[in-house]
Amino acid sequence: MPAYMIIAAKINDRDKFRNQYGQAAAKLVAKCGGEYIVLAPGATVLEGSLDGYSSIAISKWPNREMAQAFWDSNEYAEVKKLREGLADCQVLLVDTP
Repeated sequence: MPAYMIIAAKINDRDKFRNQYGQAAAKLVAKCGGEYIVLAPGATVLEGSLDGYSSIAISKWPNREMAQAFWDSNEYAEVKKLREGLADCQVLLVDTP
């Protein structure tokens, strides 16, 4: 069953984030079997404590195991370093029924 990785981000430097982390992450997501279905700045928090986390990315994965393998991979650990100091992220992984 498909799984979705949902990321809410507070981005401090959008150009560097997009050109460094964003490009590398997108290539690795595709390589690992996922696909981005939403990449959007400007989300509005209607309820909750994610104020300022207005950039949203949602990737779709064939299953939870593939998404988790991407997240836990050494390759992603290296890519993730590219966003240090550029963004704070909240990340969820959810299965669909």
